[in-house]
Amino acid sequence: MWHSSVEENEVEFQLPHIRLSGRRWGSTDKPLLLALHGWLDNANSFEPLAEHLQDYQILAIDWPGHGHSEHRPGAYPLHWIDYLYDLELLIDRLSGQQVLAGLVGHSLGGIVAAAYTAAFPDRVPKLVLMEAVSPLFESASKNNQRLRNSFASHLQWVKKRAALPTVYDSIEVAVKARSRLTGLDKAWCRLLVDRNMQQHDIGVSWRSDPRLKLDSPLRLTFEQVDALMTDHDVETLLITADAGYEQINSLLPKAELWFNRLSWVKLAGDHHLHMGNALAVAQSIDLFMSK
Repeated sequence: MWHSSVEENEVEFQLPHIRLSGRRWGSTDKPLLLALHGWLDNANSFEPLAEHLQDYQILAIDWPGHGHSEHRPGAYPLHWIDYLYDLELLIDRLSGQQVLAGLVGHSLGGIVAAAYTAAFPDRVPKLVLMEAVSPLFESASKNNQRLRNSFASHLQWVKKRAALPTVYDSIEVAVKARSRLTGLDKAWCRLLVDRNMQQHDIGVSWRSDPRLKLDSPLRLTFEQVDALMTDHDVETLLITADAGYEQINSLLPKAELWFNRLSWVKLAGDHHLHMGNALAVAQSIDLFMSK
């Protein structure tokens, strides 16, 4: 297993609009893979994978509101497209320091990476998507109800936001709850939960932004996603899990039409296969990157 202490590989980026934290594995003279985690996860989710990708430098960031990164200011609803701006400014910052070898995105991170490379193919040499294909979409007929639901949930949160956070005796309560909810092994849940919680004198509370759990006010339509993803020209590896999210498999026919240079592998594992089956995922990435 990976034995590096958290302190020795912590990184921080003060971007023009927000501060991002993360973790880095591997020396800076190795090819750089920028790793983007999923919803309610954090940079720790890439620790198991980093153990097996030792020919690369792995830089895993915490998205805003996750892990140790700053929360977005204000109390407005969040939208996934904001992550594209975070990624653009981060890549711009990194471009003056190192050459980016590729993006590796899991779930939400893969959604953002797929959309970003579709819009800016010259910025990303290679793309690895794990349990993600494209931005989420839904029928335009659902716009009104989504907007109403989103604003109602945010208004309820605004009225309660001054309340003190719930404090737990230890992270084990959260670990067990996440394991029950997702089926993810407790060891991996503990790795994720540890970075998403903060210590108090009397226990621990969630560090992550509560707005992350509230409905987004808008989702793209299929026509918008189709227009964005068509003729996606970055060389791409899609890794799916045999026990992963079913909707990923339903998008495979679309992926074959959208991506001009697509390789696809299905591996044993669940939605977090890059943790539970890190060796096989790393081998697939290594083979893809070496071509």
